[in-house]
Amino acid sequence: MTSERPPVPRAWLPLALGLALMLGAYLGRGLNREEAIWNVHGPGFVPTGQVLSSVLDRIDRMYVDPVDRSRLTEVAIDAILDELDPHSDWFSRAELAAMAEPMEGNFEGIGVEFLLQEDTIMVVTPIPGGPSAAAGIKAGDRIVAVDDSVIAGTGLTNTKVMQLLKGPAGTEVKLGLFRPGISVEDSLAVNIRRGRIPIHSVVSSEVLEDNVGYIKVIRFARNTNVEFEDALFALRQAGAERFVLDLRGNGGGYLHAAVPMVELFLEEGDLIVYTEGASQPRREFVTERPGAFRHEPLVVMVDEGSASASEIFAGAIQDHDRGVVVGRRTFGKGLVQEEFPVADRGALRLTVARYYTPSGRSIQRPYGSGVDYEEEWRDREARGEYLEADSVLQVDSLAYGTSSGRTVYGGGGIAPDLFVPLDTGSFPGSFRELVYAGRIREHAFLLTEEKRVELEAMQDVATFLEAVASGYDLGTASLIDETFTPDEGRERAEELTQRRLVERIAHNVWGESAGHRSALQWDNEWRSAIAAFDTLDIILGLMPPAPPVDAAPEPEEN
Repeated sequence: MTSERPPVPRAWLPLALGLALMLGAYLGRGLNREEAIWNVHGPGFVPTGQVLSSVLDRIDRMYVDPVDRSRLTEVAIDAILDELDPHSDWFSRAELAAMAEPMEGNFEGIGVEFLLQEDTIMVVTPIPGGPSAAAGIKAGDRIVAVDDSVIAGTGLTNTKVMQLLKGPAGTEVKLGLFRPGISVEDSLAVNIRRGRIPIHSVVSSEVLEDNVGYIKVIRFARNTNVEFEDALFALRQAGAERFVLDLRGNGGGYLHAAVPMVELFLEEGDLIVYTEGASQPRREFVTERPGAFRHEPLVVMVDEGSASASEIFAGAIQDHDRGVVVGRRTFGKGLVQEEFPVADRGALRLTVARYYTPSGRSIQRPYGSGVDYEEEWRDREARGEYLEADSVLQVDSLAYGTSSGRTVYGGGGIAPDLFVPLDTGSFPGSFRELVYAGRIREHAFLLTEEKRVELEAMQDVATFLEAVASGYDLGTASLIDETFTPDEGRERAEELTQRRLVERIAHNVWGESAGHRSALQWDNEWRSAIAAFDTLDIILGLMPPAPPVDAAPEPEEN
């Protein structure tokens, strides 16, 4: 994981370089002396930590201009960590707090999904079970005042809105609301007691065609395994007989969330993953009980954005021949970080070991001298790896065997059992402009408000999708007119815009899960995942391929 810290201002660069030079000079003082300062048995030994502190003290007291010692310390730490691996990092207290919310699985606030439009907070939907839903706030409400202060038209930003609405659980906030259909004079005032708002990792859970239970997981947070298990049992209760787990774009998270999730599909005593490092002995994570879903067919969807815990899940399922992995080779993030708090300054996340799949494959892709780690995706693109299955790297010296004897390869990431090329269809400028400007989301919100009664009368997202397929007007053509230029394909622009509108409207009316479900109807990877069930045992090497239907029988010898 890398920090989102802003780059060091140029004004600091000479000072940072000077700091490094001073450290070198200080450490080199003993080169021509009988006892160097790094001789731990000599009287002149100075611990490295004291060397750094001594240099910073000298700069603090004597440098020609005022300096920010805290910032200089971070510069020095970053320089040290840059010499290690791509994922060891230093995080300030503020950065740690910002990263903690989604991984802890909750935050404190009023619980609304909002959209900023015309400098006004529009409520897309109150989060079910949250304080806003309990207080009667509805989708479409405009929040125009907070604690008797008018905020509409004051230059709102997402950050400012979060500062106004979020706060410790138990505190109260007074909201002034304008609700469409009532006069401005009759605007509403609502007092809300803030509470803990869940941040869900399982964002879609639906029974779809052929009794397939579809689950999309976007992170591995503290409570993800509980959400996942609940979703699986609910899908089974609703008639699901086989499952597709969508881990595309899932950058990972906590190992302790992934382990019980994999366990649901394996036998008792199966190895899930192990870790090992130069200073860390091998530690194995093994299933403790038979998985409740160990007999149901399973397909796991991955792509180049699936990393860390996603790769642990996919690798364990693949190595035990428990399910088929569909998509493209995963990111290749297989380093174990431990967090070491440092007083009240922040924390060091230091790589201490590597993750290995049950067959012994290291998940981590190469890094270090001669490797441009951040630009590795360009190398994949140049090899054609996103488009052709035979372009995926397979190094014979890194070949491993699954439980049934299939060959799988190490070298970084998890290569799929069934490859699906990246969709490289064109994205016209008019469509891109609508996306970047937020116009598709705004249009979907306004259309939802205009036709909410009509849409809700459709009962469910499946009926809505059928209506759209039959010509239900979403105003796509008029939206494209805002940005369309004659030198590009209008049909493709309208097609992509219509898809996004369908997803957003489904989300607005029936929830996030419905939005993801609606996107699947255009998804080639989803269609490949469904098709994989027909040849699951053949792909996994559990049975030989069937002979061609029209094969002639062998002649008998007389």
